[in-house]
Amino acid sequence: MQNTIIKNLVILGGGTAGWMTAALMAKVLGKTVQITLVESEQIGTVGVGEATIPPIINFNQALGLDEKEFLRETNGSIKLGIQFEGWSQPAESYMHAFGNVGKNFPFCDFHHFWVRHCQQGGRDSYWDYSLNYQAAIQNKFSPIAKIPNTNLPGISYAYHFDAGLYAKLLRRYAEEKGVKRVEGKVSDVRKNPESGFVESLLLESGQAVTGDLFADCSGFIGLLIDKAVGSEYESWSQWLPCDRAMAVPSASGERIPPYTRSIAHACGWQWQIPLQHRTGNGLVYSSSHWSDEQAHEALFGNLPGEPLAEPRIIPFKTGHRREQWKKNVVSLGLASGFLEPLESTSIHLVQSAATRLIKCFPHRGIRGEEVAEFNRQSRVEMERIRDFIILHYKANQRRDSDFWRACEVMPVPDSLQEKMELFRSSGKVFRDFDDLFTEVAWQQVMIGQGIVPEDHHGIADGLTDAQLAELMQSLKTLIQGTVKQLPPHEAFLSHK
Repeated sequence: MQNTIIKNLVILGGGTAGWMTAALMAKVLGKTVQITLVESEQIGTVGVGEATIPPIINFNQALGLDEKEFLRETNGSIKLGIQFEGWSQPAESYMHAFGNVGKNFPFCDFHHFWVRHCQQGGRDSYWDYSLNYQAAIQNKFSPIAKIPNTNLPGISYAYHFDAGLYAKLLRRYAEEKGVKRVEGKVSDVRKNPESGFVESLLLESGQAVTGDLFADCSGFIGLLIDKAVGSEYESWSQWLPCDRAMAVPSASGERIPPYTRSIAHACGWQWQIPLQHRTGNGLVYSSSHWSDEQAHEALFGNLPGEPLAEPRIIPFKTGHRREQWKKNVVSLGLASGFLEPLESTSIHLVQSAATRLIKCFPHRGIRGEEVAEFNRQSRVEMERIRDFIILHYKANQRRDSDFWRACEVMPVPDSLQEKMELFRSSGKVFRDFDDLFTEVAWQQVMIGQGIVPEDHHGIADGLTDAQLAELMQSLKTLIQGTVKQLPPHEAFLSHK
């Protein structure tokens, strides 16, 4: 295919991954590439990915989706962060809140001033200085870009939404942009006998769908990336011990909190994701420590409302494809790998992979250099997110079960160990260029899990004690005053 212009892109699989890919491809490449999506209504999707992170706003804006329509069509709600309950100590909690904390200074992040403040006897929580956190716990929201009458950033947010409804919305969008949908189950994958490239998908109906490039969005099965071209899967279960999830929706409460809850249990953790029409719930656990019956008891003993369906069990293996693009098959979503939903990255990984594919999209045939760069970027992105998720398990102080004790003492990747040690000793943390999570995100999780810096940056000593006290007090007052003026989250949703 070296001299063959790529004219036909075939996407295998619908769901959130398939239709996100189809929608973005149609928006950007629809005038030059014919896009066909093959899916079967007989094949279900995992469909529990209901929480996102702020870059989803960029994705929707790139498509030109109206936010009010999007929230209405998906029964969506606002997400300001993730509340981690019982991860450090059973009775303690903290939030990975989106957005800024405090006020940053040139070459020196705000938390250094907070550390100095605490060393001098200050008792303020780090989250007293987070606008997102204070709005979240007071159930407030409005999309303000800046704190009024200041240059300080406003609220950063993402969404909770029904993933199935989002896929339907994107399907309508993509089909209006010219994407052709083909209904059917694949019975055979036909490959070129010399190159090993996929040439067509043979459906049970007898129809053959031909293409030049194939996007595998077939989920855990990896029908093309695994079964057809044989990309090896690298497991990360030595660092991420959970291998099973149980999911069930429940009735909504009177309030719709604008944040996700992540509740630690003896052998795993539980998510609660509030939507307008229901709450998404699930338990992620280790089958080596808990039976399905024990997981069921833990999950159903902590539901916020009446269950609305029978629970689904989802086995998984954390890790990634060593080659997410191999030959003429590009894997996206669960077909490319899986990192448990602790930091709501699954939908984002589809978004970033689709964006990466557009940037690396082959023109006159598939070139090894483009494939290698796509795979390098994919690997680095996954490894950075992997380290961030491992941090939550490693830096626990529960010690109340074999599960948590094993997590505390397990060896972790050098890249994570070095970051933890640097922060503990000096308060310094550096975001790698390819790191999805900001320095503020790392700071919150490490502080929240008990890694409090022993020292602070010397720049923080540039303020006198009186100036430091005035800074801290004025920021708290400013944030509380701003939150007080925000409308309730439910009021914002009611005007969508």
